Amino acid sequence: MAALALGPLRSALCGRALPLSPCVRLRPRLKTFLLCPCCCVEQSSGHGDASLKERQRQHMARGLPKQKAIAGVKQVIVVASGKGGVGKSTTAVNLALGLAANDSSKAVGLLDADVYGPSVPKLMNLTGNPELTEKNLMRPLVNFGIPCMSMGFLVEETAPIVWRGLMVMSAIEKLLRQVDWGSLDYLVIDMPPGTGDVQLSITQNIPIAGAVIVSTPQDIALLDARRGAEMFRKVNVPVLGLVQNMSVFCCPKCQTMTHIFGADGARELASTLGVKVLGDVPLHVNIREMCDRGRPVVVSSPESPEAEAYRNIASAVVQQLAELSGSA
Repeated sequence: MAALALGPLRSALCGRALPLSPCVRLRPRLKTFLLCPCCCVEQSSGHGDASLKERQRQHMARGLPKQKAIAGVKQVIVVASGKGGVGKSTTAVNLALGLAANDSSKAVGLLDADVYGPSVPKLMNLTGNPELTEKNLMRPLVNFGIPCMSMGFLVEETAPIVWRGLMVMSAIEKLLRQVDWGSLDYLVIDMPPGTGDVQLSITQNIPIAGAVIVSTPQDIALLDARRGAEMFRKVNVPVLGLVQNMSVFCCPKCQTMTHIFGADGARELASTLGVKVLGDVPLHVNIREMCDRGRPVVVSSPESPEAEAYRNIASAVVQQLAELSGSA
């Protein structure tokens, strides 16, 4: 590239004058210079390291949206997993019902943020379209005392949602800001699997009290669960703990306990991450059957061991939130 008389080269990240280096590249159209990580390390050495990091933080923060609480909602709890098929939505639904069952004075809502694969309408036995208030806000559909909102209420049940990122972000924004939740103590958000645009959009736009990570004990699921936990840490969302789902199968005939997906994998991961195990949920046909019927076990079989497992998880979540608020 021909030499250009533009004065001293400056980093687009920190604004510091840079020495000529093979790592420096010019962006012709923007007329800004980028610096590779090795040069950043070299430049940041010495007493100016702290000020450089602060300028970098300020630079990165310019493009981030400012968090704004959801009107009427005291605490937001996100339920996430790094991989699909580990029972995240079932856990989110039963967690919301467990929170309400443990303390009838608490108002609990449920938001289905899995735009591409909404499960809450089926799990909560809800159909129809939300009505609009005078302020043009959507009224959540309610069952078992839990107000719910989902993309599944806005499209046909079998219609595929084939959207690009910007359309998905717009839908998430509407689900967050254009719903009349009333007054809620807890809003449980069923996140989509993975660590993509939706997760970042939600964590950057609203304050989140904590995240619950759901995983089976299987090694391949735990790898993705760890990625999910690390993502929340990077965006400063507290990880309340892990739920070990499908932890053990009890044969209904001989009562033999079998660890189909492995034993205590989530407990080992929780120890590695320095977080708690919120509880274990067994692999039980009753959980599957009741969810398929739209009657989750917490309400359909409240005295069952499966329902007790979810209520215990809800209690552990509340305890973790209390500890976080006490240490803040």
